[in-house]
Amino acid sequence: MNCIYRHTNIIARDWRKLSQFYETVFDCVRVPPERDLAGSWLEKGTGVAGAKLSGVQLRLPGHGDTGPTLEVFQYSENEERLPPAANRVGICHLAFEVDNVSEAMEEVLANGGHKVGNVTSFDVEGIGTISFVYIADPEGNLIELQAFD
Repeated sequence: MNCIYRHTNIIARDWRKLSQFYETVFDCVRVPPERDLAGSWLEKGTGVAGAKLSGVQLRLPGHGDTGPTLEVFQYSENEERLPPAANRVGICHLAFEVDNVSEAMEEVLANGGHKVGNVTSFDVEGIGTISFVYIADPEGNLIELQAFD
């Protein structure tokens, strides 16, 4: 099988506000067009009866014009979920490498994010020192900020 990673999807409560957060804080770039999708094909593919969604794709930083995207969608009717936790089964977090973890954390907080963990550093044999912290976006999705020395 030939395979290329394309995107990660977040289902948002407010896709416009959440996409703006990722554009502002992490320099993600909007990839037109905005999506307004509905129909039997969407119901069939997602398994969601009456599926109707809107949103946008955001090009992730550091991978050029054809790199993977973060897809931020909102269904007309979203199902609620348990609050995210670092040890909850399933996809856990997005990770961004930054120049300074503490400064990036402050920017996330200033743009509506929430503190989850505390900045910490440790040595990884053969790699060097890594500093990292888990933080949450404005809707509670976990983000790891990391820097290598």
